[in-house]
Amino acid sequence: MSVDGRFGRLFLVVLVLLLGAGAIVMLAFLGRTPPPPPRGPSGPPPFVVPQLDVRPRAAVPDPASAIPAPEVPVVPPRQTFQGWVTYLSSVTDVPPRVLTAYARATLAIGASAPGCHLSWTTLAAVGRIESRHGRYGGNEVADNGRERKPLIGPTLDGSPGVLAVPDTDRGVLDGDPVWDHAIGPMQFTPQTWRRWGVRVSGDGAEPDPQNVDDASNAAARYLCAVGGDLAVPANWWTAVLSYNNSTEYGQSVFSSAEAYGKVSLGAN
Repeated sequence: MSVDGRFGRLFLVVLVLLLGAGAIVMLAFLGRTPPPPPRGPSGPPPFVVPQLDVRPRAAVPDPASAIPAPEVPVVPPRQTFQGWVTYLSSVTDVPPRVLTAYARATLAIGASAPGCHLSWTTLAAVGRIESRHGRYGGNEVADNGRERKPLIGPTLDGSPGVLAVPDTDRGVLDGDPVWDHAIGPMQFTPQTWRRWGVRVSGDGAEPDPQNVDDASNAAARYLCAVGGDLAVPANWWTAVLSYNNSTEYGQSVFSSAEAYGKVSLGAN
């Protein structure tokens, strides 16, 4: 069950990596997929993700629409970067500011590690399961990319269903000087954040796990480092399951990525 009821019914798994990274923590609903956010009576229908009973390591999600380069010259609106973001946000559950972060992180890792073949749909699927795109507990990502209030997961204190992870950051990132917590829209622990965190804006500030740009780039780097070429089914599953070594979790991420890919084809 959740701490203080803030995250609903949650299941926590900690994976300790032997990459000098520490641990990553995933927060996922015990149900197969998180419920969609409410839509207004005149808005589009909720974005639905059919749960696929895919066998682990047997496949990767189907290709999705390509992300237009931000500097593309004048073309039909949907084929510009901003048009692509606006359209896909309107037909999915991903807020425009968050989708922009996922897209830019995917373009960045595509330039620095082209052999990884990370799709924006996989990054979005992980963000959906980890924090409902930064909206757990009624939170949201502000225009500056930061969570309006710090998104901090339950205490990793050895309670039933939770591993004990003693404090590693003196409470600087998670506010707890005794135990660690998963933090931010991509739910890194402080120890793992120190390994993978990156400051995207280049403003000289420290990488911020509560910033969706920094967190998305860190998640992209992490997934590629763990999985290698994510176009290979076994590698894709290795990377995704490193967040939570659970077949159900992997299938939920796969199903979400597949759903995002299908709906994205309308952006072409």
